[in-house]
Amino acid sequence: MRLIGTPLPKIDGMALVTGKPVYTNDFDQNSQSLVVKILRSPHASARIRTIDAAAALALPGVACVLTHEDVPETRFTLAGQSFPEPSPYDRRILDEWVRYVGDAVAIVAAVEEATALRALEQIRVDYEVLEPVLDPELAIDNPRRVHEEQLFTPVDIGADASCNIAASYATGEGDVEAQLAECEVVIERTYTTQAQAHAMMETHRASTALDVHGRLQVMSSTQIPFHVRRHLARALGLPASRIKVLKPRVGGGFGGKQTASVEMFPALVTLKTGQPARIVYSREETFGCTTSRHAMRLTVRLGADRQGNLRAVDIHCLSDTGAYGEHAFTVFSAVAHKTLPLYSKARACRYHGHAVYTNKAPAGALRGYGATQGTFGLESAINELADTLGMDPIELRLKNLLVEGEAHPQLSGSTPGAPAVLRSSSLHRCIERGRELIGWADNYPRVRINDSRVRGYGMAVTMQGSGIAGVDTGSVILKLNEDSFFTLSHAAADMGQGSDTVLCQIAAERLEVGMEQIVVCSLDLDTLPYDTGAYASSGAYVTGRATLIAAEDMRRQMSAAAAGLWGVPPEEVAYGEGLCTGPDGRSMTLTELARSLASFAGQDQLVAKGTYGGSTSPPPFVAGFAEVEVDLHTGEVQLMNYVAVVDCGTVLNRNLARIQAEGGTVMGIGLALFEEVRHTPQGRLATNSFLDYKIPSRLDIHGLRVECIESYEPTGPFGAKSIGEIGCNTPAPAIAHAVANATGVHCRHLPITAEKVLLGLRPK
Repeated sequence: MRLIGTPLPKIDGMALVTGKPVYTNDFDQNSQSLVVKILRSPHASARIRTIDAAAALALPGVACVLTHEDVPETRFTLAGQSFPEPSPYDRRILDEWVRYVGDAVAIVAAVEEATALRALEQIRVDYEVLEPVLDPELAIDNPRRVHEEQLFTPVDIGADASCNIAASYATGEGDVEAQLAECEVVIERTYTTQAQAHAMMETHRASTALDVHGRLQVMSSTQIPFHVRRHLARALGLPASRIKVLKPRVGGGFGGKQTASVEMFPALVTLKTGQPARIVYSREETFGCTTSRHAMRLTVRLGADRQGNLRAVDIHCLSDTGAYGEHAFTVFSAVAHKTLPLYSKARACRYHGHAVYTNKAPAGALRGYGATQGTFGLESAINELADTLGMDPIELRLKNLLVEGEAHPQLSGSTPGAPAVLRSSSLHRCIERGRELIGWADNYPRVRINDSRVRGYGMAVTMQGSGIAGVDTGSVILKLNEDSFFTLSHAAADMGQGSDTVLCQIAAERLEVGMEQIVVCSLDLDTLPYDTGAYASSGAYVTGRATLIAAEDMRRQMSAAAAGLWGVPPEEVAYGEGLCTGPDGRSMTLTELARSLASFAGQDQLVAKGTYGGSTSPPPFVAGFAEVEVDLHTGEVQLMNYVAVVDCGTVLNRNLARIQAEGGTVMGIGLALFEEVRHTPQGRLATNSFLDYKIPSRLDIHGLRVECIESYEPTGPFGAKSIGEIGCNTPAPAIAHAVANATGVHCRHLPITAEKVLLGLRPK
């Protein structure tokens, strides 16, 4: 192949680094736009008795002040998921009930920001303050309810608002209790993962206006433009045909922009006033008024014989979804399907539990999407089981892990009685390579540096998915233009991961042309084919496969068009390397073909399309290895080296694959050691800036090495699977394992801080 597998730069890389206009604010230059600000609740739980906005409305320059009395009563979800959404309809644009500190109370629109901020100060609200539910452990059956009304869910997700349950789920195979009863060794451990912020560079923002046809035009930094249109149509009571959505480049999302957090506010202002409007969230609002990773408590039971043959895996989970339940069910259930298939030799497995409402800022989609939390619980327990058995944890895994060609009923694509088959995996080779790179044979489990410092070594493995089977859809339109260049139109939002580049590579490879001959378009939903959005690691696999289908369709059409011009059967014309060749040796270049089609009356312009939505979601795999150094006097943990060996099928672009794996790994390191969304006892966010919320910097990452060991996925474009999310999942359990090997202290509650290590060392 000419392009696939090569380390090509991003097609928009130079524009991004030189500051060319590509983002939402770059295009939003309307000086007449009203500035939209939100008055937010100071209470975690309250009912608005009265709200007086007269003084705010009297300020010069204030265009409108909107309260819950001025908005539609329709309830909806903001989850960026295909319809019908497996999420409760538990929101209004504004409500008389506020459910977390920061919940929206009123919308102010003014001619400038200073005026809007002054107006917020003039609004008088009388609250009936209620006792909040802040502890997820106490949420179920608590007499204090986060949502007083029973909620509608388009899909049965086991929700019961009267018990503060946003979702319930259970799945499994075999009789777990019977298997555990027969096991020679059984361990039970509880692990907790904290809420984590997305910390994207570009905060949430959107601008709105009425176009020349009176349609509501919305420009948004979003991962889910088609879902934004659907949510706005429901929330505002408009036909979707009256809403035009524009999606420029997205300055980072990591799942945070898979929830339509801001678009409804300026949209409502524009509809009320007829004027253009814009909203730009501050960093504080992005931290405190959008979503974070779901905090979870996972109780894991494992049973095995003394030879290390795993017999039973049981995971009970409690997930904190905060005040609203978008993504509550799907993140919660994803834990099961990204963990249970891994250890296929177990005779029985089970996953069960609830996602609960609390009076905290809502949780939502975040890179890893449940697999991150589930991997920490399961892989930490596997490491503790190995310790109990006196086995090398690598050998325990090699004995029990799923292998290529093996079926498992919890794999994506399984149906009752027909378990899906794993068709691609190099995980065992990834483990062997990682063992070599980290120096496992010479160093595991620890190396003593001096009297106060010890280096420990740990590892973990994980699986993810490639799109959502039976749900995700990617569509592409390819057009041959009159000057022989192609236009590739798609709606898979590029938010830095390089999807525009990879789709261009796939099309150019199959069309056998240079990438410079393909122009990628992805701005205006009116002209773009449907795509569920940039989430679930679907870009390269789902939309990439659609691109390949479209390119193959274009090849057929070009051969048929040349055959028509020559008056010969289409099957007698071959296409390759930009040249159509006929049966008598005659040939026609792409330029000649395109100009001929444009020059003769009645000739069709060649437009090809490709759509893909698979019945499976082939998992990529990672083997992660950590080397940490621990100060036994202070408990300080330094990550010295981290190795991630990745199976993402065929590597489409070596530069982008490496960067994606590195970025995901660093996010996982942040979860392990630094990051934590914290609240005060009253429910107020205590980590609402980068002064309070620590993410890893370059100084925190001493050594990071990523390698790919390819497999071949037959359902993927050129054999590719996904790579975007999987890097997040192994750092936390691998680092916790390394700390335990260095100190004997098992840190089962993230993040792993010096205080926790030191407190664990004291009894020793």
